[in-house]
Amino acid sequence: MSSEWLEPLALLQGPTAFTAMRDGLALPLQGGPFAFSLVRDPAGTIIPPPEDHPALERLTRPLQPFAGIERHRARPLVMGIVNCTPDSFSGDGTTQEAAIRQGHAMLEAGADILDIGGESTRPDAAPVTPEEEQARILPVIRALAKAAPVSVDTRHARTMAAALEAGAEIVNDVSALRHDPDALRIVAQARCPVILMHMRTLDPRTMQQEVHYEDAALEVARFLEGRVATLEALGIPRGRICVDPGLGFGKRVEDNLTLIARLPLLANLGCTILVGASRKSFIGRISGVAEAGQRQAGSLAMALAAAAQGAHILRVHDVPETVQALKCAEALAAGFEEG
Repeated sequence: MSSEWLEPLALLQGPTAFTAMRDGLALPLQGGPFAFSLVRDPAGTIIPPPEDHPALERLTRPLQPFAGIERHRARPLVMGIVNCTPDSFSGDGTTQEAAIRQGHAMLEAGADILDIGGESTRPDAAPVTPEEEQARILPVIRALAKAAPVSVDTRHARTMAAALEAGAEIVNDVSALRHDPDALRIVAQARCPVILMHMRTLDPRTMQQEVHYEDAALEVARFLEGRVATLEALGIPRGRICVDPGLGFGKRVEDNLTLIARLPLLANLGCTILVGASRKSFIGRISGVAEAGQRQAGSLAMALAAAAQGAHILRVHDVPETVQALKCAEALAAGFEEG
């Protein structure tokens, strides 16, 4: 662990968090609905948060609304996945007309953001040219950006630029702006919010080969720390950066579970945190469900677990079910408010 990092532990929520903070027994996590009463220091020792430690200011500082989207009272934002691909791993690839209908249905069900992509990045997926990718997604972006904040899921700088011109507000790059040399310039010039994801290799076809981590949570956090520093040096503030640990992208089952369980470690970066576990193969490995489209229950379990560890955005296929589950979890933790 970085010598200046602390890992928040023993998260509290709702009235318990408020009482603990009032009595000086806990500190707010990123200014949100959670509080933490213990930390793990770089030596691995679990202790109360030490006074005046340099990490505490980063861990407790309230976050700005990502992309100007106001957060919910005590639950994450929901990002609905709109795949404009014929070979999506989740089995929900669709035509442009159907994708537009799907996006509107997700918004009606409570999605806060729509993530539109035209290239599958599943293991062994064949690459798609920027021209083909744009042909798939730009009409969908133009239609849906009128109704909600839209992010474009792409590794290609030319597609980023075209999507932003078509109405997208956010760039979501699984390569953390490493795949295309022009991507950093496009994002810096556009001054748009960006999502940086961890992936071991730049080629989805090799990302699951010879996977090994000594400490998956720490190694992923260090990688993202480096990418955030690169963007910050280009004038992109942390308030416009969201980090994603990249579940399923070059990870074993145990690595994915560790990344969810130790998600608060990423709070050291001072950025919004996104988690995308929906329908992924590690859920199938755990549950024994081979077909991705049948992994709804496991996906909901992982979404709730990530929410309980402080995730700010959940990227999901099953929007109505996820919103329903999150609303119930929010009521349990923070009380029910009619309407």
